[in-house]
Amino acid sequence: MLRSDNGPEFVASGLTEWLEKVGAATFHIEPEKPWQNGYGESFNARLRDECLNMEEFWSLPHARTLIEAWRIEYNSEHLHSSLGYVTPDEFAAGCTPALAQDAA
Repeated sequence: MLRSDNGPEFVASGLTEWLEKVGAATFHIEPEKPWQNGYGESFNARLRDECLNMEEFWSLPHARTLIEAWRIEYNSEHLHSSLGYVTPDEFAAGCTPALAQDAA
């Protein structure tokens, strides 16, 4: 399932066709209710605060390099309180297929 807001990038016919082809459902949050997608909103705020607002991007390759470095730090070095103060990589390594399926 793909959860998204109702932004223009999520009403594109190409994306809709691809989602149908791969058998994925879509779930749109209600307009002006970001709390319905708290995980996404929290991540977007963190990405903006910790990366996008802190860097100056000189080119697309430069932006990709800096954002990838932030992604690696976020997933493999940054301790997350919501995960019991482990990294997402450590948390995922401790998951079993049954736990992953229950979370879906």
